Amino acid sequence: MIEKTDIVRVYETVLSIPGMNEKVKIGVQTSRKNLLLLNKVIEKGLNEKGVDDKTIGIIESLPEEVIRELKEIAVQLLEKAGLTEMNEKLKSF
Repeated sequence: MIEKTDIVRVYETVLSIPGMNEKVKIGVQTSRKNLLLLNKVIEKGLNEKGVDDKTIGIIESLPEEVIRELKEIAVQLLEKAGLTEMNEKLKSF
């Protein structure tokens, strides 16, 4: 059985490969529904604690700068789809 610390070390190794910090422009066309759901998946993944110890270990080992960037991507998805206001109203429920 692979331990949580081993998985974290593997991800840290992969993330440190030369070129992994290079910016990549992607063009994705998908529905607003999928963008709203992707936003929720990103938020949930970054906010959940203890759901999947292996995944949480990876997220906890990320630098704060990376977490901020992922959160910003989630926000940008909503802005580009024109769903920011709807998302805020959904959060109020």
